Amino acid sequence: MDTQTFLAYDYPLLSAFWTMLWFFLWIMWFVLLFRVIGDILRDDTLGGWGKAGWLVFVIVLPFVGVLVYVIARGKDMGRREVAQARAQQEAADSYIRRTAAAGRSDSSVDELARLSDMRARGDITDEEFVRAKELLLSGGVPAGRATSSITTDPGR
Repeated sequence: MDTQTFLAYDYPLLSAFWTMLWFFLWIMWFVLLFRVIGDILRDDTLGGWGKAGWLVFVIVLPFVGVLVYVIARGKDMGRREVAQARAQQEAADSYIRRTAAAGRSDSSVDELARLSDMRARGDITDEEFVRAKELLLSGGVPAGRATSSITTDPGR
């Protein structure tokens, strides 16, 4: 039993802090390394040999390679990141618009049934019903929008 047993109180608080700091920096280093590699592969201005050269430089000498890449191409790296984020946001927005527009297209039968229910409840008059029905059947403004502009009394 010559081996010495270390307990938790044998490891000082400052050493625990330094260990956590170095571990965090080590994780951040890998995040930066993978972002640089991703930027090299995503860059459209670099040719095949340029990409291969940067990749070899970053993989063979990672600390120096990443440092040189960030100094030499860091500003463009940020611009590409912003452009990619904008493109993703625009794609998401256009998808949401398309999906919302597809879900909004109700059939004429549904609109007529809704108009009939509104007339039965007394929300619209027979004259307003006829006008909204004509608009709907002629392919004009959807009935829901037409009736909301026709109905002026909010107490109904």
